[in-house]
Amino acid sequence: MAHDAQPGAMKRFARANFSPAFLYPFKGIWYFATHRYLHPLLKSRLLPLTLLATCVLVLLFLTAYIPVVAFLALFHYKGSAWVNGTFFILGIGTLLISLLFEALFVDDTQVDIFDAVLIAEGYEHLVKNRRPVADDIDESDPVKRLGAREKGATFAPFSVRQMVELIICLPLNFIPFVGVPLFLLLTGYRAGPLLNWRYFELKGFTKKQRNQFIKTKQRRWEYMWFGTFYLLLQFIPPLSMLFLLTSAAGSALWSVHVEQESADHVPAEEEDLPPAYHDEP
Repeated sequence: MAHDAQPGAMKRFARANFSPAFLYPFKGIWYFATHRYLHPLLKSRLLPLTLLATCVLVLLFLTAYIPVVAFLALFHYKGSAWVNGTFFILGIGTLLISLLFEALFVDDTQVDIFDAVLIAEGYEHLVKNRRPVADDIDESDPVKRLGAREKGATFAPFSVRQMVELIICLPLNFIPFVGVPLFLLLTGYRAGPLLNWRYFELKGFTKKQRNQFIKTKQRRWEYMWFGTFYLLLQFIPPLSMLFLLTSAAGSALWSVHVEQESADHVPAEEEDLPPAYHDEP
């Protein structure tokens, strides 16, 4: 009996003290690479958006990088001015790309990726809350089972507050050594919940329910780590637009994890109780 109780206690300890949330942006990349039904969603978006985003970053580095590094070199130690200057320019580039391209050209594709992954993972009942899904079980391509998106469907809503906070946090990159990690953590704290917005819509959460869910102690830190590593991937210039799409798959996989965790969760006081007595034979 003690032997059976020990794994349960260890499982509860791991659940309370460790979260795999930071892995899911990377899991999204692997999932996207290994599931061919998602690949057609790249064709019409990836190349033009990558070229546009690359042009924005090239212009920023050609015009602003050296002046920024020269300014930082006045009070930075050795090579840290180059590192902080790089992240400062990439931060501005991320802001501009978000304003110019993401909400206008990518959001619908991200919705389709998110919904298709949920269907593939066996959670089509959630998707059916917001859009039709074909019941053809012989159709192996989840994307082809998707019906029309509902009006106003969004993967991650445009957030003025997030943009303002991103601008306010950009000067953190001027601080030697600790500035870049602080910038990523603070902006990731805001980005994490927005990246799971589609899940909240499919669950039918009200604003109050959504805030309660996000602000629980466990979820608050999980979303921060998810958002931080998502932003870190966005700072890889040639691949940022690709990671923008794979992040939708990672967000869907994270949502599946949350659903499974909720289904498997049994309060500790109930878990240790013996089964209820019944006098039926």
